[in-house]
Amino acid sequence: MKILIAVGLSLFSTVAWAQTAPACPTLPAAAGLTWEQRVDATFIACKAVNAEGRQVLNVMLTARDPRISLERRLREEESTFSGEEMYWYRPDLGGRETAAEMASRRIAVVEYDDDRYAQVWINAASPEELGALISLARQLDVRSAGAQLSAGN
Repeated sequence: MKILIAVGLSLFSTVAWAQTAPACPTLPAAAGLTWEQRVDATFIACKAVNAEGRQVLNVMLTARDPRISLERRLREEESTFSGEEMYWYRPDLGGRETAAEMASRRIAVVEYDDDRYAQVWINAASPEELGALISLARQLDVRSAGAQLSAGN
C-alpha cells in the first residue's frame, strides 16, 4: 500500500509541475502578451495572447522533426529564432485565405538543437503588427524550455 501511495504522490507531483513550471520562453515585459501553455512529454505548446485574448504568436517545441513542407515560393522574411538563421513563410491554406491574411500570417520550422524543433506561427492583424511579432520572435530563446522534452514515440 505504501508503494502505491508513493507512486501516486510521485505522479501527482510530476503532473502538477508540468502544469505550473514555466515551459515557454520568456516574453519581454513590454510585449503585452501572456503565454497559454500545454506541456506534454513530447511537445510544449505556447500560445501568446494579447490583452484582447487574440492569439498572435504560437510556438510548439518538439523532440521530433515535424516534417512540415515549406515551399520556397512562399518564402518571405529572413530572420533568426533562438539564435538560428531561418526564413518566415506565408502559410499555404489552399486558397482559403484572403490577401490580407496571407500578408499578415507567417510560419517557420527551426531546428534549434540536435533533434529539437520549434514550429512558429504568427497571426498578425496588420503588416505593422507582423513586423513587431517577427522582432519579438527574434528575442525568444527556447533552448531552456525545450530541455524538458523527451523523444518519446
